[in-house]
Amino acid sequence: MTAPDGRVTYVGHATVLLELDGTRVLTDPVLRPRVLHLHRHDSPVDDALGSVDAVLISHAHWDHLDLKSLALLDGMPGLVVVPRGVGRLLRRGHFPAVAELEVGESVEIGRLTVTATPADHKVDRGPLGVHTHALGYRLAGSKRIYFAGDTDLFPGMAELAPLDLALLPVAGWGPRLPPGHLDPRRAAEALRLLEPSAAVPIHWGTYSLITKKRASDDVTREPALAFERYAAELAPDVAVHVLGVGESFELK
Repeated sequence: MTAPDGRVTYVGHATVLLELDGTRVLTDPVLRPRVLHLHRHDSPVDDALGSVDAVLISHAHWDHLDLKSLALLDGMPGLVVVPRGVGRLLRRGHFPAVAELEVGESVEIGRLTVTATPADHKVDRGPLGVHTHALGYRLAGSKRIYFAGDTDLFPGMAELAPLDLALLPVAGWGPRLPPGHLDPRRAAEALRLLEPSAAVPIHWGTYSLITKKRASDDVTREPALAFERYAAELAPDVAVHVLGVGESFELK
């Protein structure tokens, strides 16, 4: 499948399909109806994803690195990019093509240069898992795209500017948002540091606790809409695209 010059498709949670310069990259694929104590509110769109050239994993938390979701993809990803120390989880899951990066290191994927960026987010996958850091990623080709993964505000965001697109988390899955995350207001403040032409809110409205009754669509969308309102106030030159699951827009 040939990728267009620049298309962004929101798959849900922190999963985004980026099609740029003939290369298809998927971020943090979590696609299953249930992941541990979380259930998904909508039908996943994995059947429509097709094959991808690479997968970017921001960190090892279960709602960002799900080996069973990786196995649902159409064929083996050409490359799985992870923070250093996470590779053994992938190889244990029979994904042999793995690149482990530290902050500042890069890998070439097709015509794109993907560089690992800092993230302010504590990572612990449990006593039998891994203890590593989190990353964001900056993709550079004909467009410059930043995928934040999970992070809070950090001053180094300004060093990533300018950008054509920022993919920023604006919520979580539980009743509260702990440190190490962006809420709608802080995500809008990040726009002033990142200086993107466009932004897409991610990490909202897809998963919640199994014990929690599903909220109405209006409540589910509120973090993304709040981000849109704050962005209009704090970074009015940024075009915000609130995408539902499966929706896309073209990067111009």
